[in-house]
Amino acid sequence: MNAPFPPRAKKRLKIATATLGGCFGCHMSLLDMDERFLDLAKLVDFDRSPLTDLKHCGPCDIGLIEGAVCNAENVHVLREFRAQCRTLIAVGACAINGGLPAQRNPLDLSDLMRKVYCDRVDDTAQIPDDPELPLMLDKVYPIHEIVRIDYLIPGCPPSADALWKFLTDLIEGRTPRLDYAHFRFD
Repeated sequence: MNAPFPPRAKKRLKIATATLGGCFGCHMSLLDMDERFLDLAKLVDFDRSPLTDLKHCGPCDIGLIEGAVCNAENVHVLREFRAQCRTLIAVGACAINGGLPAQRNPLDLSDLMRKVYCDRVDDTAQIPDDPELPLMLDKVYPIHEIVRIDYLIPGCPPSADALWKFLTDLIEGRTPRLDYAHFRFD
């Protein structure tokens, strides 16, 4: 695990984000920081993110990644992202343990595909087989089974407060710590 960043110096840190197989809810929580997002933008520069619409990540200090690894394209994106990020943070249940997408894991993939695409009334139904479609994996994987992660932020999705606290701790050189208040849902 990487140590927290040294207290803020002259260099602005660069943050990138990516989404794999999931609902994009963790990115929505990032945007739910509201005005604090503008404060965050004063502290860091954004590389790949929905705000910049960059498709590939350049070298960055902090990478936030959400979603589970469901197909070959997810593996490629995750490995490329890990290679560019000094510190990689798994955000949300899908990234940490497979989340909802992993509910397909106990099922046989070929049976599942047949039931979804072929068990229909018409005779023309078939399993999609286009080379443009990413190859589905045998099961859904949490990202730590594919690459090394440095931190994780649990939740489905984590709250905007949890993301804000975690990121500002890290940016300011403190070891990120989230307390119970960031995780209770009552």
